[in-house]
Amino acid sequence: MKKRLLITMILGAVAIAMGSFLNVEDAENWSQDELILLESLSLKNLPHIPDDPSNIHANEEDAAELGHALYFDVRMSGNGTVSCASCHMPEKYFTDGLELAVGTAIGSRHTPTLVGISHSPWFYWDGRKDSQWSQALAPIETQHEHNSSRLEIAKLIEGDETYRSKYEKVFGVLPPIPDSPTRASPLGDEENLKGWNSLNKNQRASITKVFANVGKALAAYQRKLIPGQSRFDFYINELNEEGAKPSMHLTPDEVAGLDLFIGQAQCVSCHNGPLLTNHEFHNTGVLTISGQLPAMGRYDGIRQAREDPFNCMSALSDAAEEDCLELLFARDSNDLVGAQKTPTLRNIAETAPYMHGGQIGSLLEVVEHYNEAPTSLLSHNEAKALELNTSQITQLEALMHAFTAPLATDPKWLRPPLQRYSGSAKTQTTPP
Repeated sequence: MKKRLLITMILGAVAIAMGSFLNVEDAENWSQDELILLESLSLKNLPHIPDDPSNIHANEEDAAELGHALYFDVRMSGNGTVSCASCHMPEKYFTDGLELAVGTAIGSRHTPTLVGISHSPWFYWDGRKDSQWSQALAPIETQHEHNSSRLEIAKLIEGDETYRSKYEKVFGVLPPIPDSPTRASPLGDEENLKGWNSLNKNQRASITKVFANVGKALAAYQRKLIPGQSRFDFYINELNEEGAKPSMHLTPDEVAGLDLFIGQAQCVSCHNGPLLTNHEFHNTGVLTISGQLPAMGRYDGIRQAREDPFNCMSALSDAAEEDCLELLFARDSNDLVGAQKTPTLRNIAETAPYMHGGQIGSLLEVVEHYNEAPTSLLSHNEAKALELNTSQITQLEALMHAFTAPLATDPKWLRPPLQRYSGSAKTQTTPP
Protein backbone atom coordinates (compact mmCIF):
# COMPACT_ATOMS: atom_id res chain seq x y z
CA MET A 1 0.00 0.00 0.00
CA LYS A 2 1.27 3.39 -0.99
CA LYS A 3 2.07 5.50 2.10
CA ARG A 4 1.21 9.17 2.20
CA LEU A 5 3.83 11.78 1.42
CA LEU A 6 3.51 13.37 4.85
CA ILE A 7 5.59 10.56 6.36
CA THR A 8 8.68 11.58 4.45
CA MET A 9 8.14 15.24 5.35
CA ILE A 10 8.02 14.85 9.12
CA LEU A 11 10.14 11.81 9.84
CA GLY A 12 13.40 13.70 10.22
CA ALA A 13 12.02 16.09 12.83
CA VAL A 14 10.33 13.29 14.73
CA ALA A 15 13.49 11.19 14.72
CA ILE A 16 15.55 14.04 16.11
CA ALA A 17 12.98 14.68 18.84
CA MET A 18 13.03 11.01 19.82
CA GLY A 19 16.80 10.91 19.94
CA SER A 20 17.04 7.43 18.48
CA PHE A 21 15.35 5.02 16.09
CA LEU A 22 13.14 2.17 17.14
CA ASN A 23 13.84 -1.50 16.75
CA VAL A 24 11.84 -2.94 13.88
CA GLU A 25 12.23 -6.65 14.60
CA ASP A 26 8.93 -7.23 16.40
CA ALA A 27 7.00 -4.48 14.69
CA GLU A 28 4.44 -6.60 12.83
CA ASN A 29 5.53 -5.51 9.37
CA TRP A 30 5.69 -1.79 10.15
CA SER A 31 8.60 -0.10 8.46
CA GLN A 32 11.20 1.88 10.37
CA ASP A 33 9.69 5.14 9.14
CA GLU A 34 6.18 4.05 10.08
CA LEU A 35 7.31 3.08 13.58
CA ILE A 36 8.74 6.53 14.13
CA LEU A 37 5.52 8.13 12.95
CA LEU A 38 3.42 5.86 15.15
CA GLU A 39 5.60 6.64 18.16
CA SER A 40 4.88 10.34 17.66
CA LEU A 41 1.16 9.62 18.11
CA SER A 42 1.48 7.94 21.51
CA LEU A 43 -0.02 9.79 24.44
CA LYS A 44 3.09 9.04 26.50
CA ASN A 45 4.80 11.70 24.37
CA LEU A 46 2.29 14.40 25.25
CA PRO A 47 4.31 17.29 26.71
CA HIS A 48 3.36 19.13 29.86
CA ILE A 49 0.55 21.61 29.41
CA PRO A 50 2.17 24.81 28.16
CA ASP A 51 2.17 27.82 30.45
CA ASP A 52 -0.41 30.49 29.75
CA PRO A 53 1.32 33.86 30.14
CA SER A 54 -2.06 35.61 29.90
CA ASN A 55 -3.18 33.85 33.11
CA ILE A 56 -0.59 33.86 35.90
CA HIS A 57 -2.96 31.80 38.07
CA ALA A 58 -3.41 29.01 35.51
CA ASN A 59 -1.42 26.44 37.49
CA GLU A 60 -2.54 27.39 40.99
CA GLU A 61 -4.47 24.76 42.92
CA ASP A 62 -6.59 27.35 44.75
CA ALA A 63 -7.62 28.87 41.42
CA ALA A 64 -8.54 25.42 40.09
CA GLU A 65 -10.64 24.71 43.18
CA LEU A 66 -12.57 27.95 42.70
CA GLY A 67 -13.03 27.19 39.00
CA HIS A 68 -14.13 23.65 39.84
CA ALA A 69 -16.92 24.91 42.08
CA LEU A 70 -18.03 27.57 39.60
CA TYR A 71 -18.02 25.04 36.74
CA PHE A 72 -20.85 23.03 38.32
CA ASP A 73 -22.82 25.99 39.72
CA VAL A 74 -26.15 26.69 37.98
CA ARG A 75 -26.15 30.15 39.50
CA MET A 76 -23.69 31.04 36.77
CA SER A 77 -26.73 31.36 34.48
CA GLY A 78 -29.42 33.99 34.31
CA ASN A 79 -32.27 31.53 34.96
CA GLY A 80 -30.45 29.40 37.55
CA THR A 81 -30.64 26.17 35.54
CA VAL A 82 -27.46 26.08 33.41
CA SER A 83 -23.86 25.45 34.45
CA CYS A 84 -20.73 24.84 32.39
CA ALA A 85 -21.32 21.13 33.08
CA SER A 86 -24.73 21.32 31.38
CA CYS A 87 -23.03 21.20 27.98
CA HIS A 88 -19.56 19.94 28.88
CA MET A 89 -20.61 16.85 30.84
CA PRO A 90 -17.89 14.81 32.58
CA GLU A 91 -19.78 11.57 31.89
CA LYS A 92 -19.78 12.34 28.14
CA TYR A 93 -16.07 13.19 27.86
CA PHE A 94 -17.01 16.82 28.50
CA THR A 95 -19.41 17.05 25.56
CA ASP A 96 -23.21 16.71 25.57
CA GLY A 97 -24.19 14.22 22.84
CA LEU A 98 -26.36 16.80 21.04
CA GLU A 99 -26.11 18.18 17.52
CA LEU A 100 -26.26 21.75 18.84
CA ALA A 101 -25.57 22.81 22.40
CA VAL A 102 -28.56 23.66 24.57
CA GLY A 103 -28.21 26.22 27.36
CA THR A 104 -31.01 28.64 28.08
CA ALA A 105 -31.89 28.10 24.40
CA ILE A 106 -30.63 26.06 21.44
CA GLY A 107 -27.20 27.21 20.32
CA SER A 108 -25.56 27.44 16.92
CA ARG A 109 -22.63 25.00 17.31
CA HIS A 110 -21.89 21.48 18.47
CA THR A 111 -20.21 21.24 21.87
CA PRO A 112 -16.53 20.23 21.56
CA THR A 113 -14.72 18.40 24.34
CA LEU A 114 -12.72 20.33 26.92
CA VAL A 115 -10.30 17.46 27.52
CA GLY A 116 -6.80 18.36 26.45
CA ILE A 117 -7.71 21.79 25.06
CA SER A 118 -5.15 23.46 27.33
CA HIS A 119 -2.60 22.37 24.72
CA SER A 120 -4.36 24.38 22.02
CA PRO A 121 -3.44 27.95 21.02
CA TRP A 122 -7.00 28.68 19.82
CA PHE A 123 -10.50 27.98 21.11
CA TYR A 124 -13.98 27.55 19.60
CA TRP A 125 -14.53 25.88 16.25
CA ASP A 126 -13.45 29.04 14.44
CA GLY A 127 -10.67 30.02 16.83
CA ARG A 128 -12.37 33.23 17.96
CA LYS A 129 -10.63 33.03 21.35
CA ASP A 130 -6.88 32.93 21.89
CA SER A 131 -6.86 32.14 25.61
CA GLN A 132 -8.59 29.48 27.64
CA TRP A 133 -9.92 31.98 30.17
CA SER A 134 -11.50 34.15 27.47
CA GLN A 135 -13.09 31.01 26.06
CA ALA A 136 -14.54 30.20 29.50
CA LEU A 137 -16.08 33.67 29.79
CA ALA A 138 -17.91 33.83 26.47
CA PRO A 139 -20.81 31.43 27.25
CA ILE A 140 -21.64 33.30 30.46
CA GLU A 141 -22.76 36.43 28.61
CA THR A 142 -24.15 34.66 25.53
CA GLN A 143 -27.94 34.73 25.52
CA HIS A 144 -28.53 31.16 24.32
CA GLU A 145 -25.93 29.71 26.69
CA HIS A 146 -25.79 31.04 30.28
CA ASN A 147 -27.52 34.36 29.56
CA SER A 148 -26.01 35.96 32.65
CA SER A 149 -24.15 39.25 33.06
CA ARG A 150 -20.87 40.51 34.45
CA LEU A 151 -22.57 42.18 37.36
CA GLU A 152 -24.50 39.03 38.31
CA ILE A 153 -21.30 37.00 38.33
CA ALA A 154 -19.51 39.60 40.46
CA LYS A 155 -22.47 39.62 42.88
CA LEU A 156 -22.31 35.81 43.08
CA ILE A 157 -18.67 35.97 44.15
CA GLU A 158 -19.37 38.75 46.64
CA GLY A 159 -22.49 37.18 48.13
CA ASP A 160 -21.18 33.67 48.67
CA GLU A 161 -18.79 33.39 51.61
CA THR A 162 -16.99 30.35 50.18
CA TYR A 163 -16.52 31.93 46.79
CA ARG A 164 -15.43 35.25 48.20
CA SER A 165 -12.85 33.58 50.43
CA LYS A 166 -11.46 31.48 47.57
CA TYR A 167 -11.45 34.44 45.21
CA GLU A 168 -9.56 36.72 47.59
CA LYS A 169 -7.03 33.98 48.34
CA VAL A 170 -6.12 33.86 44.65
CA PHE A 171 -6.83 37.32 43.23
CA GLY A 172 -6.68 39.66 46.21
CA VAL A 173 -9.35 41.79 47.87
CA LEU A 174 -12.66 41.87 46.06
CA PRO A 175 -13.56 45.42 44.99
CA PRO A 176 -16.91 46.94 46.05
CA ILE A 177 -19.77 45.61 43.94
CA PRO A 178 -22.83 47.88 43.49
CA ASP A 179 -26.15 46.60 44.82
CA SER A 180 -28.05 47.82 41.80
CA PRO A 181 -28.96 47.34 39.02
CA THR A 182 -29.83 43.64 38.98
CA ARG A 183 -28.12 42.91 35.66
CA ALA A 184 -25.42 44.82 33.84
CA SER A 185 -23.15 43.96 30.92
CA PRO A 186 -21.87 45.66 27.75
CA LEU A 187 -23.31 42.63 25.93
CA GLY A 188 -26.77 41.14 25.76
CA ASP A 189 -30.30 42.49 25.95
CA GLU A 190 -31.65 45.96 26.64
CA GLU A 191 -31.77 45.38 30.40
CA ASN A 192 -28.08 44.46 30.48
CA LEU A 193 -27.07 47.48 28.43
CA LYS A 194 -29.25 49.86 30.44
CA GLY A 195 -27.77 48.54 33.67
CA TRP A 196 -24.22 48.83 32.32
CA ASN A 197 -24.78 52.43 31.23
CA SER A 198 -26.03 53.31 34.72
CA LEU A 199 -22.65 52.41 36.25
CA ASN A 200 -19.67 54.73 36.38
CA LYS A 201 -16.32 53.98 34.76
CA ASN A 202 -14.67 52.69 37.93
CA GLN A 203 -17.58 50.38 38.73
CA ARG A 204 -17.50 48.93 35.23
CA ALA A 205 -13.75 48.36 35.45
CA SER A 206 -14.03 46.62 38.84
CA ILE A 207 -16.85 44.36 37.70
CA THR A 208 -15.04 43.46 34.49
CA LYS A 209 -11.87 42.59 36.40
CA VAL A 210 -13.78 40.25 38.71
CA PHE A 211 -15.45 38.71 35.68
CA ALA A 212 -12.09 38.17 33.96
CA ASN A 213 -10.70 36.52 37.09
CA VAL A 214 -13.65 34.13 37.15
CA GLY A 215 -12.63 33.08 33.63
CA LYS A 216 -9.05 32.55 34.80
CA ALA A 217 -10.27 30.33 37.64
CA LEU A 218 -12.41 28.28 35.25
CA ALA A 219 -9.41 27.89 32.94
CA ALA A 220 -7.26 26.69 35.85
CA TYR A 221 -9.85 23.99 36.49
CA GLN A 222 -10.06 22.96 32.83
CA ARG A 223 -6.31 22.36 32.79
CA LYS A 224 -6.99 19.41 35.10
CA LEU A 225 -8.87 17.56 32.33
CA ILE A 226 -6.28 15.18 30.91
CA PRO A 227 -6.82 12.31 28.44
CA GLY A 228 -5.80 8.79 29.38
CA GLN A 229 -3.92 6.12 27.43
CA SER A 230 -6.05 3.90 25.20
CA ARG A 231 -5.64 0.52 23.55
CA PHE A 232 -4.17 2.44 20.62
CA ASP A 233 -1.41 3.81 22.88
CA PHE A 234 -0.73 0.42 24.49
CA TYR A 235 -0.30 -1.06 21.04
CA ILE A 236 2.18 1.59 19.94
CA ASN A 237 4.07 1.54 23.23
CA GLU A 238 4.75 -2.19 22.93
CA LEU A 239 5.89 -2.22 19.31
CA ASN A 240 9.50 -1.85 20.38
CA GLU A 241 9.38 -3.94 23.55
CA GLU A 242 11.18 -7.25 23.35
CA GLY A 243 8.79 -10.14 23.93
CA ALA A 244 5.72 -7.90 23.93
CA LYS A 245 2.59 -8.79 22.00
CA PRO A 246 1.16 -5.47 20.79
CA SER A 247 -1.43 -7.25 18.68
CA MET A 248 -3.32 -8.18 21.84
CA HIS A 249 -4.41 -4.56 22.15
CA LEU A 250 -5.86 -4.08 18.65
CA THR A 251 -7.98 -6.30 16.45
CA PRO A 252 -6.77 -7.15 12.92
CA ASP A 253 -9.32 -4.70 11.51
CA GLU A 254 -8.06 -1.95 13.82
CA VAL A 255 -4.44 -2.60 12.77
CA ALA A 256 -5.54 -2.45 9.14
CA GLY A 257 -7.34 0.80 9.96
CA LEU A 258 -4.17 2.19 11.50
CA ASP A 259 -2.28 1.34 8.31
CA LEU A 260 -4.87 3.34 6.39
CA PHE A 261 -4.78 6.14 8.97
CA ILE A 262 -1.07 6.85 8.40
CA GLY A 263 -1.12 5.74 4.79
CA GLN A 264 -3.69 5.85 2.03
CA ALA A 265 -6.38 7.72 4.00
CA GLN A 266 -3.96 10.48 5.04
CA CYS A 267 -5.82 11.08 8.33
CA VAL A 268 -2.52 11.78 10.08
CA SER A 269 -1.97 14.90 7.99
CA CYS A 270 -4.40 16.73 10.30
CA HIS A 271 -4.90 14.28 13.17
CA ASN A 272 -1.30 14.03 14.31
CA GLY A 273 0.65 14.33 17.55
CA PRO A 274 -0.34 12.71 20.86
CA LEU A 275 -3.73 14.44 20.91
CA LEU A 276 -4.44 13.38 17.31
CA THR A 277 -4.98 16.97 16.18
CA ASN A 278 -2.78 19.66 14.69
CA HIS A 279 -4.93 22.38 16.34
CA GLU A 280 -5.31 24.03 12.94
CA PHE A 281 -8.27 24.99 10.74
CA HIS A 282 -9.45 23.25 7.59
CA ASN A 283 -12.37 23.35 5.19
CA THR A 284 -13.41 19.77 4.56
CA GLY A 285 -16.66 20.33 2.68
CA VAL A 286 -18.99 19.60 5.57
CA LEU A 287 -22.63 20.49 4.89
CA THR A 288 -24.02 23.69 6.37
CA ILE A 289 -25.91 23.52 9.64
CA SER A 290 -29.64 23.13 9.08
CA GLY A 291 -31.41 26.50 9.18
CA GLN A 292 -28.16 28.49 9.22
CA LEU A 293 -26.13 30.34 6.64
CA PRO A 294 -22.77 28.76 5.76
CA ALA A 295 -20.27 29.44 8.56
CA MET A 296 -17.34 31.67 7.63
CA GLY A 297 -15.17 29.69 10.05
CA ARG A 298 -11.59 30.72 10.74
CA TYR A 299 -11.83 33.60 8.26
CA ASP A 300 -14.13 35.42 10.68
CA GLY A 301 -12.78 33.80 13.83
CA ILE A 302 -9.41 35.52 13.61
CA ARG A 303 -11.14 38.89 13.30
CA GLN A 304 -13.15 38.16 16.44
CA ALA A 305 -10.03 37.06 18.30
CA ARG A 306 -8.29 40.34 17.51
CA GLU A 307 -11.32 42.35 18.68
CA ASP A 308 -11.88 40.30 21.83
CA PRO A 309 -11.65 42.51 24.98
CA PHE A 310 -10.23 39.49 26.85
CA ASN A 311 -7.56 38.41 24.36
CA CYS A 312 -3.88 37.90 25.11
CA MET A 313 -3.05 41.55 24.41
CA SER A 314 -5.91 43.04 26.44
CA ALA A 315 -5.46 45.11 29.58
CA LEU A 316 -6.90 42.21 31.59
CA SER A 317 -4.32 39.75 30.30
CA ASP A 318 -1.25 39.01 32.40
CA ALA A 319 0.90 38.64 29.28
CA ALA A 320 3.38 40.98 27.68
CA GLU A 321 2.99 41.73 23.99
CA GLU A 322 5.88 39.44 23.10
CA ASP A 323 3.96 36.59 24.75
CA CYS A 324 1.12 36.95 22.26
CA LEU A 325 2.84 35.86 19.07
CA GLU A 326 0.02 33.52 18.04
CA LEU A 327 -2.34 36.48 17.92
CA LEU A 328 0.20 38.93 16.49
CA PHE A 329 1.12 36.72 13.57
CA ALA A 330 -2.13 34.89 12.90
CA ARG A 331 -2.62 34.85 9.16
CA ASP A 332 -5.54 36.19 7.19
CA SER A 333 -6.32 34.29 4.04
CA ASN A 334 -9.32 33.64 1.81
CA ASP A 335 -8.59 29.93 1.98
CA LEU A 336 -9.68 30.06 5.64
CA VAL A 337 -13.28 30.76 4.62
CA GLY A 338 -15.36 27.94 6.07
CA ALA A 339 -12.37 26.40 7.84
CA GLN A 340 -13.09 24.82 11.23
CA LYS A 341 -10.74 23.61 13.94
CA THR A 342 -9.45 20.04 13.75
CA PRO A 343 -10.90 18.19 16.77
CA THR A 344 -9.01 15.61 18.79
CA LEU A 345 -9.78 11.99 17.98
CA ARG A 346 -9.27 10.95 21.60
CA ASN A 347 -12.50 9.24 22.76
CA ILE A 348 -14.06 10.15 19.43
CA ALA A 349 -16.26 7.03 19.45
CA GLU A 350 -18.01 8.37 22.56
CA THR A 351 -18.63 11.93 21.42
CA ALA A 352 -21.13 11.66 18.57
CA PRO A 353 -22.46 13.53 16.66
CA TYR A 354 -19.61 15.09 14.72
CA MET A 355 -18.43 18.28 13.02
CA HIS A 356 -19.00 21.88 14.09
CA GLY A 357 -22.75 21.59 13.83
CA GLY A 358 -23.24 17.94 14.66
CA GLN A 359 -24.13 17.42 11.00
CA ILE A 360 -22.81 13.84 10.86
CA GLY A 361 -24.29 11.27 13.22
CA SER A 362 -21.83 8.36 13.22
CA LEU A 363 -18.16 7.58 12.72
CA LEU A 364 -19.00 5.43 9.73
CA GLU A 365 -20.70 8.42 8.10
CA VAL A 366 -17.66 10.57 8.90
CA VAL A 367 -15.36 8.16 7.08
CA GLU A 368 -17.81 8.00 4.16
CA HIS A 369 -17.82 11.80 4.02
CA TYR A 370 -14.05 11.94 3.65
CA ASN A 371 -14.14 9.04 1.22
CA GLU A 372 -16.32 11.13 -1.08
CA ALA A 373 -14.89 14.60 -0.26
CA PRO A 374 -17.91 16.57 -1.53
CA THR A 375 -17.57 20.05 -2.97
CA SER A 376 -17.45 22.80 -0.35
CA LEU A 377 -20.10 25.52 -0.46
CA LEU A 378 -17.49 27.99 0.74
CA SER A 379 -13.98 28.33 -0.63
CA HIS A 380 -12.33 25.01 -1.51
CA ASN A 381 -12.41 21.56 0.05
CA GLU A 382 -8.93 20.70 1.33
CA ALA A 383 -9.86 17.03 1.67
CA LYS A 384 -9.34 14.73 -1.29
CA ALA A 385 -11.47 11.68 -1.97
CA LEU A 386 -9.92 8.69 -0.20
CA GLU A 387 -11.18 6.13 -2.70
CA LEU A 388 -11.45 3.40 -0.07
CA ASN A 389 -13.46 0.24 -0.65
CA THR A 390 -16.20 -0.90 1.72
CA SER A 391 -13.87 -3.12 3.74
CA GLN A 392 -11.33 -0.33 4.17
CA ILE A 393 -14.01 2.10 5.31
CA THR A 394 -15.05 -0.41 7.97
CA GLN A 395 -11.44 -0.89 9.08
CA LEU A 396 -10.79 2.82 9.43
CA GLU A 397 -13.99 3.25 11.42
CA ALA A 398 -12.96 0.34 13.65
CA LEU A 399 -9.68 2.07 14.53
CA MET A 400 -11.58 5.05 15.94
CA HIS A 401 -12.90 2.87 18.76
CA ALA A 402 -9.36 2.08 19.87
CA PHE A 403 -8.89 5.75 20.88
CA THR A 404 -11.35 5.35 23.78
CA ALA A 405 -9.93 5.52 27.31
CA PRO A 406 -10.81 6.79 30.81
CA LEU A 407 -9.44 10.22 31.65
CA ALA A 408 -6.11 10.49 33.47
CA THR A 409 -7.72 13.01 35.80
CA ASP A 410 -8.13 12.83 39.56
CA PRO A 411 -11.79 11.72 40.01
CA LYS A 412 -12.43 14.60 42.41
CA TRP A 413 -12.32 17.00 39.46
CA LEU A 414 -14.97 15.02 37.58
CA ARG A 415 -17.80 15.55 40.05
CA PRO A 416 -19.28 18.63 41.71
CA PRO A 417 -17.53 19.60 44.93
CA LEU A 418 -19.48 19.03 48.14
CA GLN A 419 -20.03 22.48 49.54
CA ARG A 420 -22.69 24.62 51.12
CA TYR A 421 -23.18 28.02 49.67
CA SER A 422 -23.96 30.76 52.14
CA GLY A 423 -24.32 34.47 52.53
CA SER A 424 -26.78 36.50 50.53
CA ALA A 425 -26.77 33.95 47.70
CA LYS A 426 -29.27 31.13 47.61
CA THR A 427 -28.35 28.27 49.94
CA GLN A 428 -27.55 25.15 47.97
CA THR A 429 -25.87 21.84 48.65
CA THR A 430 -24.12 20.25 45.70
CA PRO A 431 -23.98 16.44 45.87
CA PRO A 432 -20.69 14.58 45.33
